[in-house]
Amino acid sequence: MILEAAILHIEPGSEKEYEEAFRQASPLITSQKGYISHQLQRCLEEEGKYLLLVEWETVEDHTNGFRQSEEYQQWKALLHPFYEPFPVVEHFERVL
Repeated sequence: MILEAAILHIEPGSEKEYEEAFRQASPLITSQKGYISHQLQRCLEEEGKYLLLVEWETVEDHTNGFRQSEEYQQWKALLHPFYEPFPVVEHFERVL
């Protein structure tokens, strides 16, 4: 299992719009090969900051699968306009 992690910064004041767009976008990722689960967490200390965690079977399921799909284009259209700056996305594997 691989964990995709991204810290997301959006314009303060647009949280409700972003969260609604994320709800609309969620089915686009859940249907992908290798998808296990995802969650979006809102930061308590900093307005407009979120943590996205997605579990995939392999890195390739995310990078070569989802990111190359038509669903990703829809995901981008719904969510990417909110990000400033664009997030760094990293992949992690469990050690312990």
